[in-house]
Amino acid sequence: MAKTVSVSTFRFLPFTLLLLPGLFRLSAAIYTPIREYSGNEFFSEWDYYGDIDNTTWGNVDYVDQSTGASQRLTYIDPNTNHAIIRVDNTTNITAAATVNRNSVKITTKDAYPIGSLVIIDTWHIPYGCSVWPSFWMLGTNLLWPNSGEIDIIEAINNLDSNQYALHTTSGCFLGTNSIQSGSILQTNCSTGAGCVVQEKKPNSFGSGFAQAGGGVFATQLDVSGIYMWFWPRGSLPASISQANSSSPMNLADWGTPTAAYLSNACNITEYFQPQQLIIDITLCGVWAGVPSIYNSTGCSGQCIDNVIGTGNPIYNNAYWDIAYIRTYLATATTTVTTGNTSVSPASLTSASPASASTSSSSGANDANANAATAASTLVHSLSWSSWLCALVLLGILRFC
Repeated sequence: MAKTVSVSTFRFLPFTLLLLPGLFRLSAAIYTPIREYSGNEFFSEWDYYGDIDNTTWGNVDYVDQSTGASQRLTYIDPNTNHAIIRVDNTTNITAAATVNRNSVKITTKDAYPIGSLVIIDTWHIPYGCSVWPSFWMLGTNLLWPNSGEIDIIEAINNLDSNQYALHTTSGCFLGTNSIQSGSILQTNCSTGAGCVVQEKKPNSFGSGFAQAGGGVFATQLDVSGIYMWFWPRGSLPASISQANSSSPMNLADWGTPTAAYLSNACNITEYFQPQQLIIDITLCGVWAGVPSIYNSTGCSGQCIDNVIGTGNPIYNNAYWDIAYIRTYLATATTTVTTGNTSVSPASLTSASPASASTSSSSGANDANANAATAASTLVHSLSWSSWLCALVLLGILRFC
């Protein structure tokens, strides 16, 4: 059972103001840090799936934690302190009726509600013929897709562009009037593919992503919509490049998102429940392995031929290299419910989730003080004309 991140008080700033078409987009949210998944404790707050791939019917067996560690499918790189998650590339797999190779699927113990922000800094995303990696969010409590799904990083084979998508029950759409930089591929979120936006910035997937030093993806889950960004390594906003695990996050310098799923076309509170984070790598399956798709995404022959054999060299690039994943809530005081213990964001003083083991009233006070300081900074940094525009818009939005 997932542990839900709870909002214990009030939202003190509007999350995101989306201005009318033709005007600018003002991000006015300050987010308080909740948890950082990184370093030696990266895997301590995740559950391993430990079963066959029964979601995409890919040709993998997802291992448990002990197998992942013993086969070095999940480990911490001692040189970079990054988390490595990979497909087995040493075992000799023979042709058989069922051909599966060991891989990894992990899910966070926490579930994040509307009002959350997720940032992942990754230096390498799995790629290669038959390879299908995903970093995504899945709603808890109800059968898929009744609690919603958010695909943040997902592509296949030798594609060079990432794709973003939502999956929901009927009635949720990607509006064509969204202010975003990505290309709309599908608008109906209840279809098999979901409502899909393709990244237009270069090097968002594949070998180009790795050669460019990776980059950062972010997802904002808000009542006004779901927004997703990508920045290559050399183009990170200062709010991200200068942040650490305890820094509040200000979205003011983030610019236009790649994908913007506005609530006027999809009621976010209706279609999305608290979301767990998931990282996985499958092989072939109902997207990467479809013959017509496989042969149109830089590959030739049969997808299953990659799975058979030793996996070397085809799966030498089938791995994640993750510096950190950080989660936030746009609140003055927030807690993570972990068993019977409530943890304030201010008590997360290091990159290790293990440090979040006790509750402290002084920590809550510090969180309030940090949030108030960040809010004050934002207020004083905006010009009077920006605030006038915001106030006018708030007046307009009130009657929408």
